[in-house]
Amino acid sequence: MVVTSDNTPAAPVRPGVAGRMLLLAGSIGPLGHAPASGTVAVAVAGIPLCVLMRHYLSPGWYVAVTVVFTGAAMLLHHAGDRLLGEADSRKLVWDELVGFLIAMFLVPITWPLLVIGFFAERIIDIVKVPPANVIDRRMHSGVGVVLDDVVAGLYTCGLLHLLIYVFPALAG
Repeated sequence: MVVTSDNTPAAPVRPGVAGRMLLLAGSIGPLGHAPASGTVAVAVAGIPLCVLMRHYLSPGWYVAVTVVFTGAAMLLHHAGDRLLGEADSRKLVWDELVGFLIAMFLVPITWPLLVIGFFAERIIDIVKVPPANVIDRRMHSGVGVVLDDVVAGLYTCGLLHLLIYVFPALAG
């Protein structure tokens, strides 16, 4: 639940057309309403998005698009949580996509690495490995909601690159 500056719960706001469009985009249509919505969103939208970006964008453009997407996710989660009267609403799933895009940076796109990256990022995000646990506990705006996924993505990216170093056959 979102709280106001005097620590009272904020009521959900009845969104207008723009607010409904923001919530529709933030939930990626029905994906944000599915059980385990973050995991479903990464599986259905995040993996194809990552594959397309890696195929068509240079590493520099991949970073640029990911940074812009991260900023947009922070704004979207901040506004969406206010509209819903919730903190870190499970209905908004862009933060999960940010974590996966970061996890797969410069990782060869092979099925084994996509699967390992998917499960590793989801587990690390759910466990809230430090400093994600501190961010999750102390920062309740859109910035905090997305930053804990950034941390999970960074840990996963490091893990994937270590796996590629130790097991080069994973890279195809």
